[in-house]
Amino acid sequence: MDFDFRFCASFRIHERQMHMYKKPLTSIILVSRVYLCTCLRFTGSLSLSLSLSLSLYLLCVCFFFLQGTFHYDSSLWSNSDTFNLAGGETGFDTQETKLPTYWNTSFSKICLGMKIGQQISFVAVEETAISLYSLIADGQYHGTSLGRDTWKFLVGSQASLQTNCNKEGFNVVCDSSPSKARIGILSNEQNDCATCDSRVGFGTGGFPDDSNTCGNVACCGGDNGNKYIKAMGYILVQ
Repeated sequence: MDFDFRFCASFRIHERQMHMYKKPLTSIILVSRVYLCTCLRFTGSLSLSLSLSLSLYLLCVCFFFLQGTFHYDSSLWSNSDTFNLAGGETGFDTQETKLPTYWNTSFSKICLGMKIGQQISFVAVEETAISLYSLIADGQYHGTSLGRDTWKFLVGSQASLQTNCNKEGFNVVCDSSPSKARIGILSNEQNDCATCDSRVGFGTGGFPDDSNTCGNVACCGGDNGNKYIKAMGYILVQ
């Protein structure tokens, strides 16, 4: 697809393509006519191939995560501590990191990515805030309206969600279910948001797989069967 270079759009690339076109982190990667947002650590202006100029302000990776470090209940979501700063300089790999941009960078767009195997997929969220910390740290729910298909796109063809509830956004928790997501969507087989058994998200936890902190879990009537898919997560802001 053609990519509106002003912000991350929904797209998917293969890891081999990413290595083929990999550039320094202070650049934009061009893959199949899609500009892939990467980590810029300073204010700058980039000249693009169509003689267009784009000013970018602190487009930074805030998190990479795969293991239990960024579980929903981790204090890293509610504090101003960094984690493995060096991991923010290594690209889209499996090094976990939390950068100061989590609490000191305002933005109008968020780029969410999941890497599963050799496939990495991104979607854009139109959201304005003084920082991700301001959206997440207080634990209050903030809704989004991407829709279930967009969240499932992050996972790919194996993604599964139940058909009802579909509560999405930041600090997402169902009424009486332990399933939860700092960023993501929760779904239920009943026509309510009481006992959600499926999710796609970042910083997740709870039933049916508390060890899955990023990716997709589903049981009890998921539209593509039961799934326990763990992903490497990337969160960028612009």
